[in-house]
Amino acid sequence: MALHRLSSIVMGVPNTTQTSAYYTDFGLTPGSDGWFSTRDGGRQLRVVHTPTRRLVEIVIGVDTPDDLAEVAARLDRLGIHSQQEAGTLIAYEKITGVRAVLRVEPRVTQPETPPTPYNGPGRTERRGTRAPGTLREGPVQPRKLGHAVLGTTDFEATTGFFRDGLGFKVSDLMGDVGAFLRCSTDHHNVLVLSAPVAFLHHTSWQVDDVDEVGRGAKAMLEDHPERHVWGLGRHHAGSNFFWYLKDPAGNFSEYYSDLDCILDDQLWKPEVFEGAKGLFNWGPPPPPSFIKPDDLAGLMTDTHNN
Repeated sequence: MALHRLSSIVMGVPNTTQTSAYYTDFGLTPGSDGWFSTRDGGRQLRVVHTPTRRLVEIVIGVDTPDDLAEVAARLDRLGIHSQQEAGTLIAYEKITGVRAVLRVEPRVTQPETPPTPYNGPGRTERRGTRAPGTLREGPVQPRKLGHAVLGTTDFEATTGFFRDGLGFKVSDLMGDVGAFLRCSTDHHNVLVLSAPVAFLHHTSWQVDDVDEVGRGAKAMLEDHPERHVWGLGRHHAGSNFFWYLKDPAGNFSEYYSDLDCILDDQLWKPEVFEGAKGLFNWGPPPPPSFIKPDDLAGLMTDTHNN
């Protein structure tokens, strides 16, 4: 596909200092320019001040200027204005106010890492040594930004912007209230959710394996048990292991590993999941606050007042 990566996001929060400290604890590397970096993805998160928590900007990598022209034509057919300059296209999703930036960028190839050895019935991959996950030391450092989840008051319009305008592919659907969309070979890079107010639900960050999911969560919770939201478990849509935590602004952040990859669009058949089926395959059930965050009523009031 012409789109090839979720490059970065800008997150708006009322409390930038506390939220920035949280993402440093989470394992992202802060820079002097205000950006947080991952091991493989480079600068991928910026935290800025806004009256309510929200997704301010999303940057998507494309291959060529011709790809930008094609996106501009699709947006124009939808009646959405876009602006192009110097290898960049900018358009706004009118319901959420998210600024979408498409930029000509080189593709990122993650360095290949040896598979984690696991022993199983009739299979001994690890001989005479303890599991690597029990021997690791040091902080967990996410490899890259995987996806962002966006609540919207007009599910069809916001989904259409990403799908029909920008060119995201549909991987799976949660009835008529959730759309897993991809701009890379990852199962999803954006999840659009029907909600009573536009807001950022969560961001998701790739780590090496399920041991790193657990190690990362353990470190985050040692002095801050209130950060725990949901995990450990495995999603059904996307198949990934997960553990969710909450930042000081109320956004959820996810460590994940082992996400489905779609290398050939023709071989993937999107499914429609009803109820909790798409949410998780095993693990504890999601708390009510994950489905409907506790601050939604306040967000609705604050957004109306602003």
